[in-house]
Amino acid sequence: MTSKPLFRVLQPAAGTDAEAETVIQIWFNDQSFSVPGGRSVAAALLAAGVRRFRATPVSGAPRAPYCMMGACFECLVEIDGMPSRQSCMVTVQDGMRIHSQEGARDLPPLSDLDPSQASTENAHGR
Repeated sequence: MTSKPLFRVLQPAAGTDAEAETVIQIWFNDQSFSVPGGRSVAAALLAAGVRRFRATPVSGAPRAPYCMMGACFECLVEIDGMPSRQSCMVTVQDGMRIHSQEGARDLPPLSDLDPSQASTENAHGR
């Protein structure tokens, strides 16, 4: 396994949205990171050098994002207290508290979900 990060942050093209250049503060496993805004949680964490996002429920093997498009579920993390979030499908926000997911997690009851966030997760509102 290499000790160098596998991903690097590309410089924004001239004339692009300034949001991508804004640096925001997030926490992953209680460690503070300054990351560029306007990208997914997974992309921000990978660019910050995080290599292990979760552990498998059976063997505890380390996992990290693979497809970066919501198909593989390898990037599951807990975001702001909500377990089993696909970090590649959630836009990073200033002040987010993210924790690696260790083993299997139960989803919270529907009554605990914020209805305003449900439709922003994906086109199907799940």
